[in-house]
Amino acid sequence: MSAAPLVGYSSSGSEDESEDGMRTRPGDGSHRRGQSPLPRQRFPVPDSVLNMFPGTEEGPEDDSTKHGGRVRTFPHERGNWATHIYVPYEAKEEFLDLLDVLLPHAQTYVPRLVRMEAFHLSLSQSVVLRHHWILPFVQALKARMTSFHRFFFTANQVKIYTNQEKTRTFIGLEVTSGHAQFLDLVSEVDRVMEEFNLTTFYQDPSFHLSLAWCVGDARLQLEGQCLQELQAIVDGFEDAEVLLRVHTEQVRCKSGNKFFSMPLK
Repeated sequence: MSAAPLVGYSSSGSEDESEDGMRTRPGDGSHRRGQSPLPRQRFPVPDSVLNMFPGTEEGPEDDSTKHGGRVRTFPHERGNWATHIYVPYEAKEEFLDLLDVLLPHAQTYVPRLVRMEAFHLSLSQSVVLRHHWILPFVQALKARMTSFHRFFFTANQVKIYTNQEKTRTFIGLEVTSGHAQFLDLVSEVDRVMEEFNLTTFYQDPSFHLSLAWCVGDARLQLEGQCLQELQAIVDGFEDAEVLLRVHTEQVRCKSGNKFFSMPLK
C-alpha cells in the first residue's frame, strides 16, 4: 500500500489431445478404402469424472460487483493461483469491541467503509504461481521459517493506506514494536520469492493490521481530523495496551483456495 503502500488461474489444450486420441489408425477397420470416414462424434464426459477435481484449476470470476467493487491487481487466468504470505491475527471479542467503536466514527467521514472479514499482517505482495509450483514454493518457504522463534508485537498506531493502484483505501493499526522481527521474516520470504522469480516485498514496509476498507482513494477524508480522532479512541480504549500486544505463532501462505501454516518455534 502507498501512503504506505499495501504489502493479496492457463491449462494445457486437453481438447486437442482428446481429438488426437480419436483419430483412426491404418487398417483398424474403422472405414473402408474409397469411403469417406464417418464424422467424429464426441461423447459426453460423465459427471463422476467432471467432479473428480473440484476447484483444482478454477478461480473466482472477474466480476467486481460480487466482491464489493474490488478490482483484481492482475486478471484471472486458469492455472494461475494468486498467492500471499502473512501472519494471521485471530480477533478476540475485546478487539471487535474496539472496532465497533472505531468503524462507526470513521463512517461519519466515509460512509462506504466496511469491516475486514479477517485480519492479518502481510509479509509479501500478492503474486501469481502456476499450480504445479505451489507445493515446491511452500516447501521452500517452510524451510526458511524453521529457524524463527515466536515473538510479541504491538500494533496501536492508526494509519491510512491505499493499494498501489489507489483503487482501495484501508484503515490500519501500524506495528510500533516488533518491526525488526517482521523485517527478518520478510527477508526470508523475499529469498523464496527470488528463487521463483517473483516480486519481493516493499523496500520500507509499514507492517499493519487492516481494520476496514473502501473502494477508491479516501485519504483526503480520513487523514487529518478523522485520523486524530481515531487515534484518540484507540489510546483511550480500556486495556488497549494489553489488547493490541499480540503473540506471533505462525506464518501462513494462501494460494488460491489452499492454506498452508508454518508454526514458529
